[in-house]
This record gives sequence, C-alpha cells and structure tokens, in this order.
Amino acid sequence: MNGIPPSAATARERSDADPGGDGGTPLSNGLKQRHLSMIALGGVIGAGLFVGSGAGIAAAGPSIVLAYAVSGALVMLIMRMLGEMAAANPASGSFSVHAGRSIGPWAGFTAGWMFTALLCVAVAAEAIGAAGIMTQWFPGTQTWMWVLLFMVIFCGANLASVSNFGEFEFWFAALKVAAIGIFLILGLLAIFGVLPGTSAPGATHLTGDGGFLPKGVDGLMVGLLASVFAYGGLETVTIAAAESKDPVRGVARAVRTAMWRIALFYVGSMAIIVTVIPWNDPSLTKSGPYVAVLDYLDIPAAGQIMNVVILVALLSAMNANIYGSSRMAFSLTSRGQGPAFLGKVSGGVPRRAVVFCSAFGFLAVLFSFWWPTTVFQWLLNMVGAAVLVVWGFIAAAQLRMRRQLERETPEKLVVKMWAFPFLTWVALAGIAAVLLLMLRDENQRIQLLFTGGFAVALAAIGLLRSKLGRTEGERTAAG
Repeated sequence: MNGIPPSAATARERSDADPGGDGGTPLSNGLKQRHLSMIALGGVIGAGLFVGSGAGIAAAGPSIVLAYAVSGALVMLIMRMLGEMAAANPASGSFSVHAGRSIGPWAGFTAGWMFTALLCVAVAAEAIGAAGIMTQWFPGTQTWMWVLLFMVIFCGANLASVSNFGEFEFWFAALKVAAIGIFLILGLLAIFGVLPGTSAPGATHLTGDGGFLPKGVDGLMVGLLASVFAYGGLETVTIAAAESKDPVRGVARAVRTAMWRIALFYVGSMAIIVTVIPWNDPSLTKSGPYVAVLDYLDIPAAGQIMNVVILVALLSAMNANIYGSSRMAFSLTSRGQGPAFLGKVSGGVPRRAVVFCSAFGFLAVLFSFWWPTTVFQWLLNMVGAAVLVVWGFIAAAQLRMRRQLERETPEKLVVKMWAFPFLTWVALAGIAAVLLLMLRDENQRIQLLFTGGFAVALAAIGLLRSKLGRTEGERTAAG
C-alpha cells in the first residue's frame, strides 16, 4: 500500500499545517470565507436528511425529534473537539494528522484511510442515487451514462482548482439552505393555521397516534441510530479550512455556528414534520418526509421540487467527498503513509489523488452493477460504522492534545472544548453507546463487524509500519 520505505515514512512524520507533495509544493489557499461558511452550512443538509429520515420517523414516531436532538448533541461535541484541534493546527489531513500526533502514527494511518474509503464508497452511492433521479426524468437513458457524466464533471472541477470546488459547494449549499428555509416557513405557517387551507394541528399528531413514544424505547433507539449517520460529512469543513486564506478564523467560525445549524435544520425539520403529518403516514417512507409534508399541504409540484433539491444534495455530497477523500489521501502520502505517486501537487491541487479517489468511486459503481450483493455490499458494510471509528479517534486525540496545547502553546486555543475533559468523556461514552446499540440490530451488527474488521486490519498495518520504521531507523543510527 505504501510506496515509501518505513524508515522514510518515520522520518517524514511532520507538521501538516502547510502540507506538501514532492519537493514540498504546498496546496493552494483558494477557498474564501464565504466558501467555508456555506460548506459548513450546507454540510449538515444531505440526502440522508431529505430521504433517509423517513425510516427513522417510521421507527420512532414523534420521538424522532428527541433522537435527532440527542445525536445532534453528540455531533456538536465531536465538532467542537475537532474545531479546537483544527484551529490550533490547521491541516488538510484534519483529524488524521491530530490522531497521528497525539496517539501515534498508526492512529493517523487508521483514521485517515478509513475516512478516505468511507468517502470514496459514498461517492459511488451518491452517484447511483443521482443517476436514478435522472433516469426517472429521462426514461430512455441508462444509469451508467449519468454516473459517468457526474464523475467527469466533479473530477474535472476538483482537478482545475480548489476554488472550483468552493464555488460548486457555495451554490449547492445556497440552494439546499433556501429549500430548507422555505420548508420551515411553510411548516410553521401550517402549524399555526396561517397557511391557506390548513388548520392548526396542535399536539394531535404528537400525542394522538400512539403517543410520543408509539413504539417504546426500542423504537427510539432505532431512530437514534438512523439519526446518527445522517450527520456524516460535517468533518469536511475542517479539511477545507486548511486551504483557505485564514484557516484559524474560518474553522473557528464554522464550529461556533454548528449548534444553531444542527438545531434548526435537523431537529427543527423533524419537529415540523411529525407535528404537521401523522408519523405513521405511509408516504413518509414512500416519498420521503419532505415531499410527504408538502403534498399534505397541497403545495403544487412538491414531488418534482424536492427531487431537484435531493439531486442537488447528492451532487453536492459527491463533490465534497471527492474533495475530502483526495485531500485526506494526499495528506497521508505527504506524511509517508500512502502510495508515493499520490503526493504530486500541480497548480496547488493534488491531481493524482483527485483522479485516484474519483476512479475508486467509479469502480465501486461498477461493482454495484456487477456484484451488487457481494463486493459492493461488502464495501458498504466495511464503511457502515466508519464515522463512529473516526469520531472515536477525534475524541481520543483531543484528550491528549488539549493537555499539550495548554502546556506548550496556550495561545493556540482559539476554540476550546466545553467543560473539558468531562464532555470529551461524555462524547466517548456516547460513541460506545451507539456501537452497543448497533450490536442489538442484526443488519447494523453485520456492518459493525465488517467495519471493526477493517479498522483492526488498518491498525495492524499501521502498527507494523511504525515498528519496522523504528527498527530500520535504529539500524541506520547504529551503522
């Protein structure tokens, strides 16, 4: 996997605040503050929210609001910890760099490659979803044609310059934010009976269809699991911050606004949905909760409007994941933990890493056509719980790095974790609790086992590399 000798890898473990490729060529700083702001804002609005939340509502009923609030609180703690480290030491490798410095090179290796694999597989899943919408609109076309077109567009955009990625994400995020904003306004008007043709529902749907917990605590737990994975993708803003003109200010601002963004977009949306429409309405899972509510309110062309928004959300995620995976792969290589050929930087862009990650994503799409129930399903299972592993490394790294920063460079603590170390331990306990909940569900258990095996394999490779690197370094010193 690694084209660099272990001894060289050990020698090149270094700061990634200004990451370089061959010859120390740095990445560009083409992202503007408006790009970072919208990446952070739009990063919490994904296809999982627009479509996947329907399954959570069906499982938990009105208590899905509580599930999203609890999982949102966990995500806010994770983002605060990541923001503290990213503001102190901006790096294109983000948490991989922090884990490598605080815990050991093997931890950075494991977290980094697991996250890269997660994003590459996600690119494939999102491309398939986006192509599915296009084939509905253009019935005579094939899925692979749209997948190839999207891959070429976003790979090309990321190859050109980082500002292209920023511009795409800026406008994608603007459209998603506008769509959610309109939805929230319409929902509130309906709840208060102000919207023409509606009457105030009060608490009828919150308590009248089996109560707030219609399926008991078990239903709430299933909803909690569904909500946790809807928050994936927030980490990308700390990766992108390293390529901005003022990374410290940019990441600090993004993290500080995380609380109201999560509360407004996720918890607020869920509260409006289960207040306006009965939680057991079949259309919530068939059409998606947002389309179901808009249809319930007789909003014209609701389905097609939301299909456009969902398409934008999928394309936005594709763009962000190609960017995030390529930067993480480049960062790992620049620290001697990846194939040497990925370390080439041209025009401030790690173009080989962009092509590599895009090609891997396209290959995963082909796997979904050739071996949908075997190879592609294995890939999905391997990264199914990867975000929890990454969050675990973030929390463990922050525990160790905070003490070091307080001792050596307290002026770098621009963003501070709340109630340290108590809330860091609370976050770790929360991650452990989610993992235990996954063990209770058969489908989730399979994902957890696959992901656990993948993580153990990566950790073993990372530990072996570190050990071989130290051994060879000792021989060189002795000679």
